[in-house]
Amino acid sequence: EELLPGRAYRLLTHCNTGALVSGGEGTAFAVALRVHRQGRLRRLWVDETRPLLQGARLTAYEAARNGLAYSLLTDNAAGSLFAAGEVDAVLIGADRIAADGSVANKVGSYPLAVLAKYHHVPFIVVAPTTTVDLETADGTSIIVEQRSGREVTELTSPHGVSAGRGGGMVVAPLGAPAYNPAFDVTPPELITAIVTEEGVVSPVTGVGLAELCARSSQVTIG
Repeated sequence: EELLPGRAYRLLTHCNTGALVSGGEGTAFAVALRVHRQGRLRRLWVDETRPLLQGARLTAYEAARNGLAYSLLTDNAAGSLFAAGEVDAVLIGADRIAADGSVANKVGSYPLAVLAKYHHVPFIVVAPTTTVDLETADGTSIIVEQRSGREVTELTSPHGVSAGRGGGMVVAPLGAPAYNPAFDVTPPELITAIVTEEGVVSPVTGVGLAELCARSSQVTIG
Protein backbone atom coordinates (compact mmCIF):
# COMPACT_ATOMS: atom_id res chain seq x y z
CA GLU A 1 0.00 0.00 0.00
CA GLU A 2 2.89 2.38 0.68
CA LEU A 3 4.51 1.64 -2.68
CA LEU A 4 1.20 1.84 -4.57
CA PRO A 5 -0.99 4.27 -2.60
CA GLY A 6 -4.72 4.52 -3.24
CA ARG A 7 -5.29 5.55 -6.82
CA ALA A 8 -5.71 3.84 -10.19
CA TYR A 9 -2.51 2.52 -11.74
CA ARG A 10 -1.06 1.61 -15.10
CA LEU A 11 1.41 -1.19 -14.39
CA LEU A 12 4.07 -2.57 -16.71
CA THR A 13 5.17 -6.17 -16.30
CA HIS A 14 7.81 -8.33 -17.98
CA CYS A 15 7.94 -12.07 -18.65
CA ASN A 16 5.54 -14.24 -16.63
CA THR A 17 5.15 -14.02 -12.87
CA GLY A 18 1.73 -15.60 -12.44
CA ALA A 19 0.37 -18.93 -11.26
CA LEU A 20 1.70 -20.73 -14.32
CA VAL A 21 5.29 -20.33 -13.14
CA SER A 22 5.14 -19.44 -9.45
CA GLY A 23 2.24 -21.31 -7.89
CA GLY A 24 -0.54 -19.66 -5.94
CA GLU A 25 -1.40 -16.48 -7.80
CA GLY A 26 2.20 -15.70 -8.63
CA THR A 27 4.58 -12.95 -7.54
CA ALA A 28 4.49 -9.66 -9.45
CA PHE A 29 1.33 -10.74 -11.27
CA ALA A 30 -0.34 -11.40 -7.91
CA VAL A 31 0.23 -7.75 -6.99
CA ALA A 32 -1.36 -6.61 -10.26
CA LEU A 33 -4.24 -9.00 -9.58
CA ARG A 34 -4.81 -7.53 -6.14
CA VAL A 35 -4.76 -3.99 -7.53
CA HIS A 36 -7.33 -5.11 -10.10
CA ARG A 37 -9.58 -6.63 -7.42
CA GLN A 38 -9.42 -3.37 -5.51
CA GLY A 39 -10.67 -1.55 -8.60
CA ARG A 40 -7.41 0.39 -8.91
CA LEU A 41 -5.94 -1.10 -12.10
CA ARG A 42 -6.33 1.17 -15.10
CA ARG A 43 -4.18 -0.95 -17.40
CA LEU A 44 -1.70 -3.80 -17.22
CA TRP A 45 0.96 -3.34 -19.89
CA VAL A 46 2.30 -6.77 -20.86
CA ASP A 47 5.70 -6.98 -22.54
CA GLU A 48 5.71 -9.76 -25.14
CA THR A 49 9.12 -10.85 -23.73
CA ARG A 50 11.20 -11.99 -26.66
CA PRO A 51 12.50 -14.38 -27.73
CA LEU A 52 10.21 -17.02 -26.21
CA LEU A 53 7.23 -14.70 -25.71
CA GLN A 54 6.35 -15.62 -22.13
CA GLY A 55 4.47 -12.35 -21.77
CA ALA A 56 2.41 -12.90 -24.89
CA ARG A 57 1.83 -16.61 -24.34
CA LEU A 58 1.39 -16.74 -20.57
CA THR A 59 0.88 -13.34 -18.90
CA ALA A 60 -1.64 -12.13 -21.48
CA TYR A 61 -3.55 -15.39 -21.03
CA GLU A 62 -3.63 -15.02 -17.24
CA ALA A 63 -4.64 -11.37 -17.50
CA ALA A 64 -7.52 -12.21 -19.84
CA ARG A 65 -8.60 -15.18 -17.72
CA ASN A 66 -8.80 -12.98 -14.62
CA GLY A 67 -10.59 -10.11 -16.35
CA LEU A 68 -7.78 -7.55 -16.12
CA ALA A 69 -7.70 -4.58 -18.47
CA TYR A 70 -4.47 -5.29 -20.33
CA SER A 71 -2.60 -4.52 -23.53
CA LEU A 72 0.22 -6.50 -25.10
CA LEU A 73 3.21 -4.60 -26.47
CA THR A 74 6.48 -5.35 -28.16
CA ASP A 75 9.46 -5.06 -25.84
CA ASN A 76 10.79 -2.15 -27.92
CA ALA A 77 7.59 -0.15 -27.36
CA ALA A 78 8.13 0.24 -23.61
CA GLY A 79 10.18 3.42 -24.02
CA SER A 80 7.38 5.17 -25.87
CA LEU A 81 4.98 4.29 -23.05
CA PHE A 82 7.28 5.89 -20.48
CA ALA A 83 7.77 8.96 -22.68
CA ALA A 84 4.00 9.36 -22.97
CA GLY A 85 3.56 9.15 -19.18
CA GLU A 86 1.56 5.93 -19.49
CA VAL A 87 3.42 3.90 -16.84
CA ASP A 88 2.89 4.44 -13.11
CA ALA A 89 4.99 1.52 -11.86
CA VAL A 90 6.98 -1.46 -13.13
CA LEU A 91 6.46 -4.86 -11.50
CA ILE A 92 8.84 -7.73 -12.21
CA GLY A 93 9.83 -10.99 -10.57
CA ALA A 94 13.33 -12.32 -9.93
CA ASP A 95 15.23 -15.47 -10.78
CA ARG A 96 17.98 -14.67 -8.29
CA ILE A 97 18.73 -11.83 -5.88
CA ALA A 98 22.35 -11.32 -4.83
CA ALA A 99 23.43 -10.26 -1.35
CA ASP A 100 23.81 -6.62 -2.41
CA GLY A 101 20.29 -6.50 -3.86
CA SER A 102 21.23 -6.98 -7.51
CA VAL A 103 18.43 -8.80 -9.33
CA ALA A 104 18.81 -11.32 -12.14
CA ASN A 105 15.62 -11.66 -14.13
CA LYS A 106 14.44 -12.35 -17.67
CA VAL A 107 16.49 -10.43 -20.22
CA GLY A 108 14.91 -7.05 -20.85
CA SER A 109 14.37 -6.25 -17.17
CA TYR A 110 17.48 -4.08 -16.86
CA PRO A 111 16.54 -1.62 -19.64
CA LEU A 112 13.10 -1.25 -18.05
CA ALA A 113 14.83 -0.29 -14.79
CA VAL A 114 16.90 2.33 -16.62
CA LEU A 115 13.78 3.75 -18.25
CA ALA A 116 11.92 3.77 -14.94
CA LYS A 117 14.77 5.59 -13.19
CA TYR A 118 14.96 8.25 -15.89
CA HIS A 119 11.20 8.81 -15.87
CA HIS A 120 10.91 8.72 -12.05
CA VAL A 121 8.68 5.64 -12.08
CA PRO A 122 8.87 3.06 -9.25
CA PHE A 123 10.62 -0.16 -10.27
CA ILE A 124 9.45 -2.91 -7.92
CA VAL A 125 10.71 -6.48 -7.66
CA VAL A 126 8.31 -9.05 -6.18
CA ALA A 127 9.89 -12.36 -5.22
CA PRO A 128 9.97 -14.96 -2.44
CA THR A 129 12.89 -14.96 -0.02
CA THR A 130 13.95 -18.31 -1.51
CA THR A 131 15.16 -16.25 -4.48
CA VAL A 132 17.77 -14.52 -2.32
CA ASP A 133 21.26 -16.03 -2.57
CA LEU A 134 23.42 -14.53 0.16
CA GLU A 135 26.38 -16.58 -1.08
CA THR A 136 26.37 -14.50 -4.27
CA ALA A 137 27.98 -11.20 -3.33
CA ASP A 138 26.74 -9.04 -6.19
CA GLY A 139 25.44 -9.03 -9.72
CA THR A 140 28.84 -9.58 -11.31
CA SER A 141 28.97 -12.98 -9.59
CA ILE A 142 25.80 -14.21 -11.28
CA ILE A 143 26.49 -16.48 -14.24
CA VAL A 144 24.03 -15.66 -17.02
CA GLU A 145 22.92 -18.55 -19.22
CA GLN A 146 23.51 -18.09 -22.94
CA ARG A 147 20.75 -19.80 -24.88
CA SER A 148 20.56 -21.06 -28.43
CA GLY A 149 20.78 -18.36 -31.07
CA ARG A 150 18.00 -20.14 -32.93
CA GLU A 151 15.54 -18.70 -30.41
CA VAL A 152 16.40 -15.32 -31.96
CA THR A 153 16.80 -16.29 -35.61
CA GLU A 154 13.57 -18.28 -35.65
CA LEU A 155 10.09 -17.44 -34.44
CA THR A 156 9.36 -20.23 -32.02
CA SER A 157 6.63 -22.65 -32.99
CA PRO A 158 4.02 -23.78 -30.42
CA HIS A 159 6.13 -26.92 -30.02
CA GLY A 160 9.33 -25.03 -29.20
CA VAL A 161 12.67 -25.02 -30.99
CA SER A 162 13.83 -28.52 -31.88
CA ALA A 163 17.42 -29.69 -32.05
CA GLY A 164 17.34 -29.66 -35.86
CA ARG A 165 15.98 -27.34 -38.48
CA GLY A 166 12.27 -26.73 -38.71
CA GLY A 167 11.70 -25.74 -35.07
CA GLY A 168 10.26 -22.39 -36.06
CA MET A 169 9.87 -19.83 -38.85
CA VAL A 170 13.29 -18.56 -39.95
CA VAL A 171 13.47 -14.73 -39.78
CA ALA A 172 17.21 -14.19 -40.31
CA PRO A 173 19.82 -15.39 -42.81
CA LEU A 174 20.70 -19.04 -42.26
CA GLY A 175 23.72 -19.29 -40.00
CA ALA A 176 23.37 -15.74 -38.66
CA PRO A 177 25.10 -15.46 -35.26
CA ALA A 178 22.87 -14.27 -32.41
CA TYR A 179 23.45 -13.01 -28.87
CA ASN A 180 20.82 -14.56 -26.63
CA PRO A 181 21.32 -14.27 -22.85
CA ALA A 182 18.47 -15.72 -20.82
CA PHE A 183 18.72 -13.06 -18.10
CA ASP A 184 20.18 -9.68 -17.31
CA VAL A 185 21.14 -8.14 -13.98
CA THR A 186 19.67 -4.95 -12.53
CA PRO A 187 21.82 -3.17 -9.92
CA PRO A 188 20.20 -2.23 -6.60
CA GLU A 189 20.43 1.52 -7.18
CA LEU A 190 17.85 1.19 -9.96
CA ILE A 191 15.39 -0.77 -7.83
CA THR A 192 12.79 1.08 -5.77
CA ALA A 193 11.89 -1.88 -3.58
CA ILE A 194 12.14 -5.65 -3.22
CA VAL A 195 8.86 -7.09 -1.93
CA THR A 196 8.84 -10.54 -0.28
CA GLU A 197 6.56 -12.57 1.96
CA GLU A 198 8.72 -11.43 4.90
CA GLY A 199 8.46 -7.73 4.15
CA VAL A 200 9.81 -4.97 1.95
CA VAL A 201 13.36 -3.74 1.44
CA SER A 202 13.42 -0.09 0.38
CA PRO A 203 15.83 1.45 -0.30
CA VAL A 204 17.50 -1.69 -1.58
CA THR A 205 20.76 -2.29 0.27
CA GLY A 206 22.76 -5.31 1.31
CA VAL A 207 22.18 -4.49 4.96
CA GLY A 208 18.43 -4.20 4.51
CA LEU A 209 18.29 -7.44 2.56
CA ALA A 210 20.35 -9.29 5.18
CA GLU A 211 18.07 -8.06 7.96
CA LEU A 212 15.02 -9.28 6.06
CA CYS A 213 16.60 -12.66 5.39
CA ALA A 214 17.51 -13.04 9.05
CA ARG A 215 13.78 -13.10 9.79
CA SER A 216 13.13 -15.84 7.24
CA SER A 217 13.47 -19.57 7.74
CA GLN A 218 13.66 -19.93 3.95
CA VAL A 219 17.12 -18.39 3.59
CA THR A 220 20.26 -20.13 4.80
CA ILE A 221 22.80 -17.66 6.12
CA GLY A 222 26.30 -19.09 6.04
